[in-house]
Amino acid sequence: MLAKVASAALVGLDAHLVDVEVDISGGLPQFSVVGLPDATVRESRDRVRAALKNTGFHFPAKRITVNLAPAGIKKEGSGLDLAIAIGILVAEEVIPPEALDRRVLLGELSLDGRIKPITGALSFGLACRKGYDLLLPAANGPEAALVEGVNAYPLHTLPEAVEFLKGSQGLTACLSNLNHLESLRPADDEDYADVRGQDFAKRALEVAAAGGHNLLMVGPPGSGKTMLARRLPSILPIMELDEAIETTRVHSVAGQLPPDRPLLMVRPFRAPHHSISDAGLVGGGAVPKPGEVSLAHNGVLFLDESPEFKRPVLEGLRQPLEDGHVTLTRASGTIRYPARFMLIAAMNPCPCGYYGDRARPCVCTVPQIRRYRAKLSGPLLDRLDLHLEVPPVPIRELRHEQPPTESSAAIRARVLAARGRQQVRYRDDGIYTNAQLKPRLVKRYCGLAVGPQELLEQAMARLNLSARAHGRILRVARTIADLADSDKIETVHVAEAIQYRALDRAIEV
Repeated sequence: MLAKVASAALVGLDAHLVDVEVDISGGLPQFSVVGLPDATVRESRDRVRAALKNTGFHFPAKRITVNLAPAGIKKEGSGLDLAIAIGILVAEEVIPPEALDRRVLLGELSLDGRIKPITGALSFGLACRKGYDLLLPAANGPEAALVEGVNAYPLHTLPEAVEFLKGSQGLTACLSNLNHLESLRPADDEDYADVRGQDFAKRALEVAAAGGHNLLMVGPPGSGKTMLARRLPSILPIMELDEAIETTRVHSVAGQLPPDRPLLMVRPFRAPHHSISDAGLVGGGAVPKPGEVSLAHNGVLFLDESPEFKRPVLEGLRQPLEDGHVTLTRASGTIRYPARFMLIAAMNPCPCGYYGDRARPCVCTVPQIRRYRAKLSGPLLDRLDLHLEVPPVPIRELRHEQPPTESSAAIRARVLAARGRQQVRYRDDGIYTNAQLKPRLVKRYCGLAVGPQELLEQAMARLNLSARAHGRILRVARTIADLADSDKIETVHVAEAIQYRALDRAIEV
């Protein structure tokens, strides 16, 4: 008998519906799976056989052929186990075929018949919006229920799924309370009130947060670069619902979604080690997965000790920084992952770390310093809007009796006000922040009067800046004007923006 069960498979971030066709015929016992299955899908034969036998169901000693249609899409992962097992039971007339109408089954089977969680449940829920009921592991139910209009039924065991499909047991669809999920958002443990001194650095990070700009911090060891970077999410706006769903989807497909948080409400902060590979940072691999740039989508990617990263790894950031997505092309097809993030990089000023430090002498020569800084290429530096010098903090600033510094809440209020101005300004342009301004829009929204224009031209000539750096300065100046609640970019705004190009200045010894 022939049976057909609806399931789904992931291709990149998108889920595609798959027809699991099961044919049982006479002949020598054989169990084959066709339709471009990967090794995990082929191994489902053993999991399905053991799960059926260990839960009291009859496994036919016949020729079983499972076809995964459409055959042109590569099927990966263990989420097809449940559909294959149910297909065998339908072909054996244990379950009526009409019980599977408009129902999509997903789940990995353990050998004792338990239904284990899968990755990408949110993407599967989005694929079932067109009138399908979704039967999936109970642990994934709240995540799939985030999609409006989808009935997500939680399953714990294979017998429970069979009884539900036969109509002898009822199940209640999962409900997702967004207000409750919002209340689960953890409080900010990191606060800029903990940072002593570094007022100039905190101001630069405020500018970066207000405009969504990329930033490079240069300073000796112990000056507070990592401490400053880790507190950046505390002044960023909370993600809107569509941003949260988009970010959650990436983490779900990558298998990094916390089991107790079906929806990510806090902007991600990713800090990979400098030994990371190209595929680990940008994405890819034998089975393509999102990289750190995609896991930082709508959040922050922090590269500490950035010159220690491999040169090809750093150069791989150029396209995501410019386009806001990663495109991976393989022989089997092209996959696209979102990658719109703020890049915060940190580095020492020289190999020994103490160039420009008044307390400790630098022992590096000028050629050594130039070679060290050249590890960040010119095109990559041009894509970093702000270059910030972070000097050591004087001991007197670290005293406990010093007055408290400004908190993250106060800074976030100004950031939200500046972001609000940008949302109103760009409501018809499809962008949200000044950092996303294209050259055509820079000309429209970042026009300068005579005084600011002359100052910018002088800086361009003296610092020998590129055309891309010119645009970056204008975008940063627009953000500084927004923080000052000014419709026009004044000379003082351009002057501050020029200050944030520290690496464009000549090395002095």
